[in-house]
Amino acid sequence: MAAKETKDAKAKQPAKQQSAKKSKGEAEAPEQGSKTARPKANNAASARLRTRYFEELRPALQKELGLTNLMAVPRLEKVVVNMGVGEATQNAKVLDPAVAELAQITGQKPVITKAKKSIAAFKVREGMPIGCMVTLRGDRMYEFLDRLLNVALPRVRDFRGVPAKSFDGRGNYTLGLRDQLIFPEIDYSKVEHQKGMNITIVTTAGSDEHARALLKAMGMPFRLPGTN
Repeated sequence: MAAKETKDAKAKQPAKQQSAKKSKGEAEAPEQGSKTARPKANNAASARLRTRYFEELRPALQKELGLTNLMAVPRLEKVVVNMGVGEATQNAKVLDPAVAELAQITGQKPVITKAKKSIAAFKVREGMPIGCMVTLRGDRMYEFLDRLLNVALPRVRDFRGVPAKSFDGRGNYTLGLRDQLIFPEIDYSKVEHQKGMNITIVTTAGSDEHARALLKAMGMPFRLPGTN
């Protein structure tokens, strides 16, 4: 009886070892046709202004504007930076430095903008490249706006604030800059011509008052009434 049990144990032992090796092999290399697990995403830290908005500014704006629904609180949707280069109509190579500088400022590759119609007085033909633009969303949008408010605008000479009436009536704000050198990413020694740009901040606000409250909470230095 004891000899029979020993024989059965020896017969079962190779099967256990084989199953263990098989399971070990499956862990090392999955079978063909099976779906491999996707690597986990690298959860990088979000932009500072974005974190501050969701943790501090949004609850404060909800209370200030008297909104019952938290989702109704205005927020940023996108930021469009447009740089027009009028000299590109005479020399297309002038557009290359503008594209490179806008890419350094925003951290995103710009798109070449072309004329939508011909204007004989300005020697512009339809389809001619006349500038470049970038549309920022997500963390890049918040990072650019953070650098604009805290680094670039304070470097403007005799800065007294931005106009408080540059809204379009639908909660969007447009700001014009005359010089690209206010951004620290631009090397002064490599700039040949001064280039201005328009920055349009698109929000989900339904009115200019709500959009003004949003931008003011984020640190937009609006000009005081009565100042030039």
